[in-house]
Formats: sequence, C-alpha cells, structure tokens
Amino acid sequence: MPLSDQARIAADRDNVRVVALWQALVALKSTVSFMNTGAHPDDETSAMLAAMRFRDGVDISYACSTRGEGGQNDIGQESGAALGALRTAEMEAACDRLDLRMYWLSVSPDDPITDFGFSKSGEETLAKWGKDRTLARFAHILRRERPDVICPTFLNVPGQHGHHRAMTQAAHEVMALAADPAFDGSDLDPWQVKKLYLPAWSGAGQAYDDDLPPPPATMVVAGKGCDPVTGWSYARIGQQSRVLHATQAMGRWVTKADETDFPLHLAEAHVDGPDDALGSGLAQTLRDLDLAGAQDACDAAIAAFPDADAVLRHATEALRLVQAARVDEMAHKLVRKEQQLARVLSLAAGVAVRGWFADDVLHPGGTTSWACDVSGDADVTPVLPAGWAVDGDVVRLDQAAEISDPYPDTYLPGVPDAPCLQVALSVEGVTAVTQVPFEVTPVVLPSHAATVAPQADVVNLAADRRSVEIAVADVAPGGAVPGLDAPEGWSVTGDAAQLTVTAPDGVEPGLYNVPLTLDGAPAFSVTHIRRSHVAQRALVVPAVALLRVVDAVLPAVRVGYVGGGNDRVGVWLDRLGFAVTDLSDVALSEAVLAACDTLVVGIFAMKFRPGLAEAMPLVHEWVRSGGTLVTLYHRPWDNWDPDGTAPYRLEIGQPSLRWRVTDETAEVTHLAPDHPLLNIPNRIGPEDWAGWHKERGLYFAKDWDAAYTPLLAMHDPREAPLEGALLAADVGKGRHVHTSLILHHQMEKLTSGAFRLMANLLAKRG
Repeated sequence: MPLSDQARIAADRDNVRVVALWQALVALKSTVSFMNTGAHPDDETSAMLAAMRFRDGVDISYACSTRGEGGQNDIGQESGAALGALRTAEMEAACDRLDLRMYWLSVSPDDPITDFGFSKSGEETLAKWGKDRTLARFAHILRRERPDVICPTFLNVPGQHGHHRAMTQAAHEVMALAADPAFDGSDLDPWQVKKLYLPAWSGAGQAYDDDLPPPPATMVVAGKGCDPVTGWSYARIGQQSRVLHATQAMGRWVTKADETDFPLHLAEAHVDGPDDALGSGLAQTLRDLDLAGAQDACDAAIAAFPDADAVLRHATEALRLVQAARVDEMAHKLVRKEQQLARVLSLAAGVAVRGWFADDVLHPGGTTSWACDVSGDADVTPVLPAGWAVDGDVVRLDQAAEISDPYPDTYLPGVPDAPCLQVALSVEGVTAVTQVPFEVTPVVLPSHAATVAPQADVVNLAADRRSVEIAVADVAPGGAVPGLDAPEGWSVTGDAAQLTVTAPDGVEPGLYNVPLTLDGAPAFSVTHIRRSHVAQRALVVPAVALLRVVDAVLPAVRVGYVGGGNDRVGVWLDRLGFAVTDLSDVALSEAVLAACDTLVVGIFAMKFRPGLAEAMPLVHEWVRSGGTLVTLYHRPWDNWDPDGTAPYRLEIGQPSLRWRVTDETAEVTHLAPDHPLLNIPNRIGPEDWAGWHKERGLYFAKDWDAAYTPLLAMHDPREAPLEGALLAADVGKGRHVHTSLILHHQMEKLTSGAFRLMANLLAKRG
C-alpha cells in the first residue's frame, strides 16, 4: 500500500535532491573498492566508511557473517530468528545511509553460521559455524564483489569476541582461496584481493578487552573534517547510519572532539610499491583503466555542481565513453561506474519516481494492483519476481510465487531486488538505467498459514493447571479448519479460533511438540515485524506450540513484576502458577509494594522503566520490612548505581567478556549448598543446570558488600571461576537477590531448571 501522506512528506524532507546529487557525484572520483568485514550487524566501521565514500568516492561494501540473532534487543522482545530478521532490516537501512553494499555469510534462519551467543575463541566459533562452509561463503562473496581491499573491524587477539576473531582469521585464509582457480567452493571466477588491512587500534570497550596491543600503523585513513555541501562531519554521517541499529541502542551525538583518523596496518599485499594511501598500487580512477576521457568528463561533472544542466551534460559524455569501453579484467568496475553515472544522470535530470502496491501483504495465487508517480521524462517498467505477472495495473501471483525471505544474502543500495521499478532515461542518445524500490515492498506469506498463541508454554505439575489454551488467528483466505496434532494421550477440545490441549494424568516432565494443522495439513506461522525505522519483514516457520512440563514447587508469595519491555518474565511466572501483578506501568508506592511479597525487576528495567531508579530507596525500605527483591541482569549503563540501586553496594563488571560465562554447559559449583535459595522449595541439582541455551550469564557482579553471599561459581575453559552470577543478602527482615544468569532467556527456551531456580528465588526469607 502507499505510504501515508505524513510518511511520504517525511521521506521527501529527508531526501534532498541537491544533497543526493552531490553524494552521487563524489562516487565518480574513484574506482577503488574497499570491503569491511565483521561478525554482526553494527560491526561496520561507520565513520571511516562515511569518509571513504562521501569524501574520497571509494566504492564500499561490508561482509557480515551472522544476522545478530543472539544479541540483545533494546527496543522489544524479538529474539532468535525474529531478532535476526529485524537486525537484517536495520543493517539494510544503515547501508542506505552510507551507500554500503551488503553481503551475508549466513543465508537462512537455520544456517550454522549463526550468532550462537558470546564466544571467546575464534577456533570455537569456526568449529560451530563449520570452517569449510564459512570460508566457502566468504570466498564466494569476494569473487562476487571483487574488492581491491578487505579490512576486518576487529583483531584476532585474546580478550576479543570469538565471532570477531573468527572473521579476522578467515580474512587471512580466504584471500588465497578466492584467488585459487582450483578452489571449488564457489562457481564464480577467481579474484585476487590486492590488500588486507587490519585495524591499528584496539577493539576494547564495554564488551571487549583486547589483551594484546594493535599492530603498528602503516597507513592512515583520515576521518576528520566535514562534507563541504551538508556541513556534516564524517563522524556524524557515520552516526546517522549507526542510529538505525536501534535494537543495539546505537547512535550517539558526536562533536568535533569525537572526530578521529583511522590507522591501518597492511597485513598482506599483492601490489608493488610503497603503501602510503588506500589506493596505492591500485587502479585509482578511470584513467588507470585507459579511460582518461571518461574520467575527465566525471571530473567536469563534479566541478559543475550545483549546475544540474552542466552536470547532466558532462555525466552523459562520461556514461557514453564507459558504455563503449571494454576492459575485461576490470569489467566489474565499469559496471559499477555505469550504475553510478546513471544515478547522477537521473538526479541531474530531475527524475523522481515513486511506486506503490495496493497491498503490503500478498499470498501465492492472489492479486493486487500497482501504480507510480513519475516526475521527469523517463520510461518506468515494473520488474517482478518469478511467479509474478503484470497486466496493466493488476499484478497476479501464481501458486509457485516464493514466500518472502527475511534473510536475503545481499543488499545493494541502488540495485534493489524485485519487485522494483526500472527507470530508463535517454539523454543525447545515451540511455541511463536505474532501479527504484517501491515505497513499501509487500511481503508474500503462505496461504496455509496461521498464528498460534502462545507459541511456547509451561505446564507445572506442582500447580493445578494441566491445560493450555491455544488461540489460532490470521488464518489466510480460504476457510481452512485449524486443528492440533497433539502428542499421544493428550486431548484437544475447542473450536477453530480457540483450541485447548490437555495433558493426561501421569504425564512425565519433558518437552512436547503440538503442531498446528489447517485442513489436516501442517501449517506455517508468521511473525510479521513492523518497525518504523526499517522495512517490514516476515519470518515464516512451521506453526508449532512447544510445551514444557516441569515439576517446580512454588512458594506461597504474591509477586509484583516491573519490566522494561525487554523480557517476558512476568508472563512466565504467571504461566508457572504464581499470582503475578504487572507493575511495569504502575508508580511504585508504599501501598503498591505492601500488596507484594516479592518484587521482580526485569532486565534493563532500571534504564527503560521511568521512575524506577528514583523509587529504589522506597523499595529498600520495603525490603527491610520483610519484602524479597529479585533483580535480573543489568548492564552498568542501565542506570545501575553501584552504591544506590541495590540495598548494599553491588558493582557490575565490565567489559562483559571478563564477567560472563559463555559455555552453556559450564560446570556450576554450589558455593553455599545449604542456602535456602538452592534448596527451598526445590532442591537444585545437576539436572537443573543441564540443557541450557546460549550461555550461563553475563555482566556478572564484580564487587559486592560483605552482606551478600555468592551462591554459585562457574567459568569458561581455561579461566578462573566467577562468583558473581547469583548473590543473596539479608536486608533487615527481607532479602535481596541479584542474578546475572540469563533466566529470562532460558524460560523463553523452556529450560526446565530455570523455572525451578526462579521459583526458589521468589521465596520469602524464612
């Protein structure tokens, strides 16, 4: 469907033609191509890339291994593959701001190259990803993009994230593979990257702590200064891109004092001569490709700015010469230059195209309509995916039309995937062709789809509830009848919109799958992601409700839950059988606290729950009077005051790499085995530490008052034990419990031990 008038006006305001023309012209300065590499969306070196592209005209790209699906989410509760889909969309939006060509090593939600959680070892990471697959994907990307230079963002040194280390290690190895004609991991022609740089700066910070110093700088990319047309510093342009990584709380206001240069270390070279600049030894302009006339015309177009007519005249001549050229080994550079020149011609000629569909959700076998608004003299043609057909303003999808992919393997600004609009502009016998995305690209969802809620639930044998009500919604057109394929012995009742599955007497603890069917056939479930800062996404997976049967005895307490919007702990406690009052939007007062025996503060809530930090003195008084306060993991910057947030001093450790246990199978030692929290009402044993997902915990406490008792010790291989995962202190008549175990995540993954341990943490002090 078309954008609203308000959204279209905002987009128009933020896309000024004269700025777009200038930025397009700058790309004509250079034929050098530079690929940044990293492990996660937001690993790109945004300010350096902004300077390269918008000052020097370098053709920039980014190769990223994972979709960031294991990361944190500062704006919502998407996790796993859904978070990966959202972060993919964020990365694409960030690429648009930098004109950054994007390539992914991970190509699907079930790809082994995944953000499986924090790692401290590159070798461990490559073993989980599959080293051969990782190198093959990386080599294929190099052969496709054919960059002159590659440069990882991080170093392969101890103290650095293992995912980062793996990509830097792979960068060294993949150069030879991509250039080797005998390498059969890619069906593209070999390509020799000419230079490999490493950052000559430390990657230490809030999360990482490089143990070794960076290598010496052999060359420096200037990062200081401002764009002459917009007045923006390159650091500010970088932040305009980074702010789109909203799930990671990226984006900060920068000033001149924040501007910096970027020292690089030449680690490998396949060119001759001294290395005193990024382009040293490379074909730096079209002149170096024997196209001096074309470069002269490009330079004249740049010099003519902002005279659009003069720019159009010179750029047309440059495009004529580039289209007539034949440079086999460097043909890819001429293709890119032709794309860049076509963009300049379109902008200089004042061509503006907006296209939209009548619907933003489509199904195989369905229809919609399209329309466009064209300013300027250009021919516009819709380019449609396989299985789509256009007849006038009507678009039909056949039954074989592909479902939308939330994990596309590339994203090339200016060269959008279908559906898009092809815009052909003819000037003095030269035709410039550009592609324009639709204002809103529809998602194609399966016809045999519905939404089940909840997608996961827990049945507690120590509580009364044995049934789970499963709501079925969003059934695609066609009137299919929903049903549940329940495990043997389980019963299903209810109608099409509300089905109830009930566990039999004597059911054993364990994990049970309950697939949804439509007319007896397996159904799909759709997670439709709509966020204002990114394009919509849809994640399609088999529609299955997962049910965990546990035996978790519950203390008789009234629970208040204060969340910051980043976990669903309150929901899980309710499903477990607790009487829970959600206080997330309620001002804490003496009367509110008096109605609770236990108060649970969710992850990051000190940062995202307005007024909570200010209410902590009142909460402390309530604890001293007999209340139980349970705080879940926080980061140091989440408004956590070491001397004020908790009843006694409690400091959270950073960088997080030093204060986390990433091995989800790490042995857990009970330091105080007789403590009530490990015994009442559930005796916590080895089986409760089995089957954990992703990691044990992070941002462990670093230092604490003597009033706290550390209850657990654990560590990653070859590291000293950490004792700050679970702390408890008697406070007057009450108790404070702080845990950095990722219990919220384990409950989402239906880890039985997390439910049993959480039940204990909520108990009143005896």
